[in-house]
Amino acid sequence: MTKVIAIANQKGGVGKTTTAINLAASLGVLEKKVLIVDADPQANASSGLGHDPRNVKTSIYECLVGEVESKDIILETASPNVDILPSHIDLVGAELEMINLPNREFMLKAAIDKVKNDYDFVIIDCSPSLGLITINSLVASDSVVIPVQCEYFALEGLGKLMNTIRIVQRKLNKELEIEGILLTMYDSRLNLANQVVEEVKTHFQQMVFDTIVHRNIKLGEAPSHGESVVMLDASSKGAVNYLNLAKELLQKNDLTKIKEEDKILK
Repeated sequence: MTKVIAIANQKGGVGKTTTAINLAASLGVLEKKVLIVDADPQANASSGLGHDPRNVKTSIYECLVGEVESKDIILETASPNVDILPSHIDLVGAELEMINLPNREFMLKAAIDKVKNDYDFVIIDCSPSLGLITINSLVASDSVVIPVQCEYFALEGLGKLMNTIRIVQRKLNKELEIEGILLTMYDSRLNLANQVVEEVKTHFQQMVFDTIVHRNIKLGEAPSHGESVVMLDASSKGAVNYLNLAKELLQKNDLTKIKEEDKILK
């Protein structure tokens, strides 16, 4: 059964797109078929997987306004078992076009439902906002992964996101769950980073993933090569972190049996 996961946080620069790309690539390496839905007008997930948005003729925008079928615009990527439903700057205008439609919160779900059975996972890269497209992403999803950077103001705005998730659960998608909070951009040398880890774990306890994503040069370099860090350098700290996250996700959903000695390492 397909699981749809939104990567969401209205704060920018917390690692949403990095997580979407590299979690998808890691699940692909673990032989799961994955579709990334780029629901951000900046289209960084598309370019980060080798598809220049300037060359994308039809995108998720056309799906939402009903001009094309989602299956007709899915593109392959260099990452094994990973496809992408690309984005374009035109997506900015979709919210205005959708605002008066009766089922405006369910349009992305309708597009994804037509293709999701071809995949084990659908991962939605949300934009840094709590606008209509992000609401569509939450309505279309089974769960949410929330990246939180290990920096000052890490918890800023998280309450607003949690409130939005509760509203979506109550009014639009009662099945929506929080898959977990993912700590990103961790530098063990910094006292502040360690304080943030403790603070987030104290506040959210079991909701926090065991896996922590460290600051890593290769994670920053990979998008310029149009590929995931797993494909660029599988031995890098960033690649190991995201492979561990993928394993943890599979374990959490009882989708794999992993020997004790092979289980994730922080």
